[in-house]
Amino acid sequence: MQRKMPSPDATLDTSLGTFRSRIRLRHLHCFVAVAQTQHLGRAGERLGLTQPAVSKTLTELEELVGTRLLVRQRAGTDLTAAGMRFLRHALRILEDVDAAADSLIGADAPRHERIRLGALPSIVPALLLDAVSHFRALHPEVGLAVQSGMNRTLIDLLKADVLDLVIGRMDDPAAMEGLWFESLGPEPLVLAVRAGHPLADNARPTMREVLAWPMVIPALGSIPRHSTESLLARHGFGLPEGCLETADAYLSRLVTQQSDSVWAAPLSATRRAVAAGEMVLLPIDTQGTEEPIGLLRRSDRTLEPVAEAFAEGIRSIAASR
Repeated sequence: MQRKMPSPDATLDTSLGTFRSRIRLRHLHCFVAVAQTQHLGRAGERLGLTQPAVSKTLTELEELVGTRLLVRQRAGTDLTAAGMRFLRHALRILEDVDAAADSLIGADAPRHERIRLGALPSIVPALLLDAVSHFRALHPEVGLAVQSGMNRTLIDLLKADVLDLVIGRMDDPAAMEGLWFESLGPEPLVLAVRAGHPLADNARPTMREVLAWPMVIPALGSIPRHSTESLLARHGFGLPEGCLETADAYLSRLVTQQSDSVWAAPLSATRRAVAAGEMVLLPIDTQGTEEPIGLLRRSDRTLEPVAEAFAEGIRSIAASR
């Protein structure tokens, strides 16, 4: 007698039933903590768990959903496409649980407001620092959670509702789907050296002379890196050997100030050091490297009033420059 195979619908119903009966809030809390910190160890510290306990909980969750949600690497973790989709729902569930708890506490309970902000590393030393300082002076009671990273990473976190607002760049149409971009103005690439560098006294340095010195350049895959390569190609050169490649504006600034390196960077990354007389911009024509930076937000969400107030502060600072 031929055995009857279960239908796909029956198998799906069984899987959903298992997921519904075995999923726990601890799975969601653990997954969200890892997604937000992008690191098992840091997530464990936030949750008061050991790293093996975090790993075990994530494995249980992936078995329940039947697919890989995270890619685990030595340097940290990245969400898969399925993980990004699952994160949206996990956040919404945890928010609903918090809202339910708040409803029991009472409407008169104090509300703890918090803005989750993402920013490109290059805008941290100037624009973001000024915006944060200005906002905290006006709203000291509002929490600010700031995460810096590559543009595409920040966009993914914004779409997943991990961030409320991002100061970043336009991306390709597929990545920008579901997002609004409000330009704050163009951001050119510049070449900077420490004060006292031999090139600083050269009124008209050539690109060949610039490339004779060690280079600090933006990380591979970033828009400033593409602008750097395009600028060099326009002068007939490629990237020299032995470059320091990093998305960390703070490291780039320290290395440049403490060595004879030339730093190729967006203008905002160098602005504060130049204003303080610690760095000098080389008089190299970088016209054509301008890329707009701006505010990114989800098109299906309205910012909370405090987040909108922060955005307005950024607009004012950007306009003054």
